[in-house]
Amino acid sequence: MIVHLVDGTYELFRHFYGIRRFKKTDPPFGAVAGVLHMIAKMIEDGATHIGVATDHVIESFRNDLWPGYKTGAGIERALLAQFHPLEKALAAMGVVVWPMIEFEADDALAAAAQLAARDKRVQKVCIWTPDKDLAQCVIDECVVQIDRRKTEIRDEKAVHAKFGVMPAFIPDYLALVGDSADGYPGVRGLGPRTAASLINRFGHIEQFPASTLSEENLELALLFKNLATLRTDLPLFKRVDELHWKGPTASFESVAEKIGDARLAKRVSKLQSKDNPQISQITQTSKTRK
Repeated sequence: MIVHLVDGTYELFRHFYGIRRFKKTDPPFGAVAGVLHMIAKMIEDGATHIGVATDHVIESFRNDLWPGYKTGAGIERALLAQFHPLEKALAAMGVVVWPMIEFEADDALAAAAQLAARDKRVQKVCIWTPDKDLAQCVIDECVVQIDRRKTEIRDEKAVHAKFGVMPAFIPDYLALVGDSADGYPGVRGLGPRTAASLINRFGHIEQFPASTLSEENLELALLFKNLATLRTDLPLFKRVDELHWKGPTASFESVAEKIGDARLAKRVSKLQSKDNPQISQITQTSKTRK
């Protein structure tokens, strides 16, 4: 069994700006249709167990911890208006979706990956997102991160090659170097190489010798590490079987018409009775990754 976990918020952004770049327009539900077609392609390629995490709202508990943490400010209205329709469309398509409010989509992906990996029947968990913080979830070749943007599959070795530290130290690494996408700056004067060197020498930030960071920088680093640490204790599902795609609901045809893509309903309907193989093309490529 292979489990596919998709960052719905990232995919919505990606399709929205992709459509704008190539078509010079913003169809009301163009990005929603793009994400659904992507999921349909995954199923055509053999994916059987899928879960999609979304940010129902951008703000989370982390905004209470750090005033500069990312918010929904600046997100274009045409894009923001497609957040909730995407969640409804995915549910109508029969795909499990986790709309996050207090937590973030990344937390849901991390929690789902941990839950799925516990099942002995699961051969591989694929997390579809380029977000740096999800690298902390990678385990050997069993839980991998897929970056569609660069067509890369990252197992533990690939994470270490990219960041210079193993997955378990990604929160420490991000705490030191910062994450501009999430809105925290890291520790001033520490670049990626220095951060990786300190971590590989001493371990987690809590294990650094007292003289390594000033008291103020240590306090900031621990705060940023808290921001970077994904929450994995969310009760998203009890059994991985709940992620098995069994086909669209009766309302999906009308949903497809509403988003202006009637052909999507036909595409998904054909998949419902198709006997797909367990292993998708994208996960097969992980065996031949350089």
